[in-house]
Amino acid sequence: MPSLSDQDFLDSTADRLAGLPAVRAVTLGGSRAQGTHTPASDWDMAVYYRGAFDPDDLRALGWEGEVSEVGGWGGGVFNGGAWLTIEGRRVDVHYRDLDVVEHELAEAEQGRFRVEPLMFHLAGIPSYLVVAELAVNQVLRGELPRPAGYPQALRRTAPERWYGTARATLGYAGANHAPHGRLTQVAGAIATAAVQTAHAVAAARGEWVTNEKRLLDRAGLRGVDGIIARLTDEPGSAATAVAEAEALFAASQQPAP
Repeated sequence: MPSLSDQDFLDSTADRLAGLPAVRAVTLGGSRAQGTHTPASDWDMAVYYRGAFDPDDLRALGWEGEVSEVGGWGGGVFNGGAWLTIEGRRVDVHYRDLDVVEHELAEAEQGRFRVEPLMFHLAGIPSYLVVAELAVNQVLRGELPRPAGYPQALRRTAPERWYGTARATLGYAGANHAPHGRLTQVAGAIATAAVQTAHAVAAARGEWVTNEKRLLDRAGLRGVDGIIARLTDEPGSAATAVAEAEALFAASQQPAP
């Protein structure tokens, strides 16, 4: 059971992380940074480092759990971290390379980004996710740059790119999987396209996204659940589902009255 108050735990953990070599700042993210957490929520923290960061320094703190190497989570902007138990609390510590973060901030201000695969994310993540974190996370130690609002250039480029990918995802499923009744592939394509479309909705609104957990609800696309639930092995069911998803997603792209 936790022996420290939440604030004492947060201060103690932030101090120890901030003392690691190369670390320049420590943040609190996730639901606890945004005030949407429950008592059962874990703690999402990040260490922002300059130069070479050695995960062995984090391991040496003696906390129970798994610590990845730098690049251990795919090598993109989300380049590794740790799943730990500290003072009876579940804590995720993410690695953030300040050189990379500053580059992606400059890219986002010009409307440029990449989409990278990442475990547990259906649609992958945009490289501007690390910029979103700068906008919404709480800086506990050190100093970090902050975006001056949601870049207008990104509001122009990201919606069409995300929605274009969603259309292509559904189009492929409709042409190649639905005619053969491949329900798993059709369901997967609809789910993936739903998240891609939700990213488009959020970008058009100028809303930062840091994960997919509540993204469909925020975008008003929870109705996709019913489309997938109605899939059966009856002839035409898969094609109907793709058509319904296309209509739902297209409606989400219409400007509000």
